[in-house]
Amino acid sequence: MEDKYNQLRLERYSKELANLLCDRHFAAHDTINGPQLIGFTPIKQINLFVIKELLLKWHHEMANLRSPYFDYEHEEVKEALLNFMNVLSRKILIKRDAFEPLLQKAIYDTFLLKLAPAATFEEKFLRIQEEITLPKLQENLKYIDLDKALFSGFVGTLSPSNRDRDYILSRFRLYLNANKESIAPLSELVATFNSLLPITEEEICQAAPQAPSLAAYAAKPTPAAPVEEKDVVAPIHMAQREASAPVAAATRPAAVADSNLNERFRAERPTMNEKFSKPVSSSVADSLSNRKIESLKNSISINQRFSFINELFDGDNMTYYHTIQKLDEYNNPDEARHFVLHELSHKYDWSKKQENVSKLIRLIERKFA
Repeated sequence: MEDKYNQLRLERYSKELANLLCDRHFAAHDTINGPQLIGFTPIKQINLFVIKELLLKWHHEMANLRSPYFDYEHEEVKEALLNFMNVLSRKILIKRDAFEPLLQKAIYDTFLLKLAPAATFEEKFLRIQEEITLPKLQENLKYIDLDKALFSGFVGTLSPSNRDRDYILSRFRLYLNANKESIAPLSELVATFNSLLPITEEEICQAAPQAPSLAAYAAKPTPAAPVEEKDVVAPIHMAQREASAPVAAATRPAAVADSNLNERFRAERPTMNEKFSKPVSSSVADSLSNRKIESLKNSISINQRFSFINELFDGDNMTYYHTIQKLDEYNNPDEARHFVLHELSHKYDWSKKQENVSKLIRLIERKFA
């Protein structure tokens, strides 16, 4: 049920909007930090995708710390690295030249989530995983805002034994076809983007005109087979596209060029993810989970922070910050727990969010340990 869309127009629009938003922010700031990142645009999905890409790059950098001269499998080294990663995640500081490409891709991917949900599911849920597990798929739901019920509903149909990428993707396509009515119309998203930079639904959905060369007709007298859905999504590299497009058009068929481009992107992404560091052993995690902390504000990692903001405070980052600040001011653990379990839980209806509430309570217990 993937809709046809004008990829070139979307990439151009994503680049223009990213440039516009960066002009506004960096006219008054030299960098952007974590709190500014959370609400950088009024479109929550863009902000979430920026964070997701940032975390991928962050894990990639941590994986590159591996060295043949030191024992990175030693428990003390693993513990030190985990502490370092948690501290680093709370010290985000990005300059424009590094942030703008992240923002551009997040804008493009936000459109793609509506236009090509199966391709989005493959990239955001399946392609980045070294090993597919149900908890990892559920973890990725934190970075979905548009049509979240659709993605969440599908993940809820899977069992822990579902680990095959192709099988899961084929099931997701069937699930999409059976739940078309639950998907919000593209016009709603376009209206939101229009408040930032004008664009029409017709511009997005109108296929880009193509003029195949004579060589393409000679090489393939019959129409080429459509590209598979899983090849739809690819990272945005405008500079490469603009520099190479004229040469490619003159020397080889457009269909072949697109195919090779997709293959290159598909080859790049798994290579990056294959370099991810191995999960920290349970013994290290258990040791860290029992360690005393000085404050909640400085001990909640960026991943946990976004989970709390999205799941407990309905995406309201200011309410989250004020709440954590108030909890840090308590001098008695019983009073802090009462505030969470009775006042906040009733106010925000946390009856079905026990996992995150339990994590917050555990942090409070570590603060007063």
